[in-house]
Amino acid sequence: MQKIVFFSLHNAARSQMAEGFARQQTGANVEVLSAGAEPSRVHAQAIAAMAELDIDIADQQARTVNELELARADIVVTLGPEEITPALPASVHHLHWPISDPAAEDATPESFRTARDHIQARVAILARLIDVPEGPPSEEFHASIRVHDLAESARFYAWLLQTWPKEWTHRYVTFLCPQFNLNFVLTVSDGMELHHDTLYHVGIGVPDRATVIDAYHRAVACGATISKPPRTTWRGTPLHELWLHDPDGTAIEIYARLTEEELARKPADLQPEFLVPGTEPADG
Repeated sequence: MQKIVFFSLHNAARSQMAEGFARQQTGANVEVLSAGAEPSRVHAQAIAAMAELDIDIADQQARTVNELELARADIVVTLGPEEITPALPASVHHLHWPISDPAAEDATPESFRTARDHIQARVAILARLIDVPEGPPSEEFHASIRVHDLAESARFYAWLLQTWPKEWTHRYVTFLCPQFNLNFVLTVSDGMELHHDTLYHVGIGVPDRATVIDAYHRAVACGATISKPPRTTWRGTPLHELWLHDPDGTAIEIYARLTEEELARKPADLQPEFLVPGTEPADG
């Protein structure tokens, strides 16, 4: 079971609201609590602000924890001054959220709503990161972006990345940066829609064909949206590839370059080879 502690000075507002959101957004396999270095009581305006979102923190109590209890946590989130954080072992994942104290002298209902909304957004991300499954092992990161002036952008990124591009045409410029494991492509801004058949995407390079197939099964288990199942493509740059969509519809490519032996088996018709039985399109 994962244990999360939200820690602040008085455990009166920010950490209490964070506890309320985390209890709502995490499952039964996560233990959530909040505490303070100098605990007082739960602030009435924090209770009211949370009640506006139908979250009841009226029964939560301000409390203290000792260093041993914090050391046993998996995640400690401090809200407020960093200096209140006791020494934590390396095994504890420490996050610091510098959110202004809504219970300051000029506290208003709006200051509590602002702090509440900032905390809600941060907890939503934390809750989705707690149980991230293991992803495919990557060897390279690939990104393609659109630019208005290919020549000027080529100059800028040659300076930024401290290398000339490997190749370029009238439509794209390709940088290979081994020091960053980065394959970075600039492509002309032509007004085309972003989708899986354009160059505009993010990708990761993996070691081999088997890893692409394994990434497919991991993506299915994770509930990721698969736009094209694993296949070997021969047109352009021959690759073993899997295409996903992120939650906003951005195209994500997981790819492996072919070995010399695999390249020698290139079919005359250059038709793609689907790597997982049953994933071929219905039309062939």
